[in-house]
Amino acid sequence: MNHFLDIHRTDPADLRAMIDDAATTKAARAGKPKGSLDADLPLKDHMVALIFEKPSTRTRVSFDVGVRQMGGQTMLLSGADMQLGHGETIADTARVLSRYVDMIMIRTFEEATLLELAEYATVPVINGLTNRTHPCQIMADILTFEEHRGPIKGKKVVWSGDGNNVFASFAHAAKQFEFDLVFTGPQPLDPEPALDGLYTTIRNPQEAVDGADLVVTDTWVSMHDPQSARERRHNQFRGYQVNEDLMTHASDDALFMHCLPAHRDDEATSAVMDGPHSVIFDEAENRLHAQKAVMRWCLGK
Repeated sequence: MNHFLDIHRTDPADLRAMIDDAATTKAARAGKPKGSLDADLPLKDHMVALIFEKPSTRTRVSFDVGVRQMGGQTMLLSGADMQLGHGETIADTARVLSRYVDMIMIRTFEEATLLELAEYATVPVINGLTNRTHPCQIMADILTFEEHRGPIKGKKVVWSGDGNNVFASFAHAAKQFEFDLVFTGPQPLDPEPALDGLYTTIRNPQEAVDGADLVVTDTWVSMHDPQSARERRHNQFRGYQVNEDLMTHASDDALFMHCLPAHRDDEATSAVMDGPHSVIFDEAENRLHAQKAVMRWCLGK
């Protein structure tokens, strides 16, 4: 049994195996209806709990479809459906769920919730997102880059914007997959100090993206931010918008990614999101294929 809690907690050889497995199984499904089953049915007779304490589109649909394609069944649970951390301890919830299901994916707020769930569960636990990291997204991003441009090792990846949970997983991936990561953004919203040494900071965005193979951004505001915080963040990030002018400083064949959902013409212009550099919808699709590989690895399939 393997938990998939964070990229930096997973051996690089296992991460590489998951990316290669995702590419292979994606190719094997080419042209098939979305509801058709995978030939080997690796999750046949398996039940997977999908827990959402945060709203979700891509995580919810991709995990649900992925389990079904592999022959398994899903149980969708929201924070309102459960007593997770409220009427019942997280540890007891983990013990109980382990009696009913073969694997748990959780999209939650605090990293501590994820870690305690994994500590006491006797089935694999997958990090679908926490306030601190988003490893499944970055596995999809690595898969997307490599299917368009080949191995990511040694490439230059530039993050423009907020040093948030998605960036944190990119920083972990930079070490594990051996690519160069540059952060450009306002100093008050730098990544957490624990990530120091995994990336380089260049404040000037045009200088930062010079020669970049991949430019990445994310929303400037969270769904939970109050209006006052939203206005302040817009003012702080305005100079870090990914627009057509900024992309001219990157490599001619640079890719653009955004994990979505996006606030179009805020953190990135529609011209970039719909332009020749953009692979955002390939990136979204690859959540499915990357996460299927993660689930197979967790179950030793």
